[in-house]
Amino acid sequence: MAVRLFNLRNVPDDEADEVRELLEKHGFDFYETPAGNWGMSMPSFWLRDEGQLAEAKALIADYQLERTKKAQQEYQRQKSAGELPSVLSRVLAQPMRFIVYVLLIVFFLFLSTSPFINLGR
Repeated sequence: MAVRLFNLRNVPDDEADEVRELLEKHGFDFYETPAGNWGMSMPSFWLRDEGQLAEAKALIADYQLERTKKAQQEYQRQKSAGELPSVLSRVLAQPMRFIVYVLLIVFFLFLSTSPFINLGR
């Protein structure tokens, strides 16, 4: 009987591709179910042979550990090189977006507090 191996919900495409390639490379008999038109189904990788589950899970766990280490190393590299975006750099990259967001926040704060401010009059 088929058994679910890896949930694909909220998994980036590159990670799903790498897991797919890893499973194919190691000869696992698996299939994939998509999320469906409205994303309500369960996108997953399924193993046809339940006996391969422990081996496949160990392989994916090793892969994810390696992927995590690579992401942390890349973050540290960007941090030491000063390439990480700051709040100020994001504001300067899209100043109109920032201004619109600030105006919306002020507007909604005004709407939500004006009944209480006018209550004392």
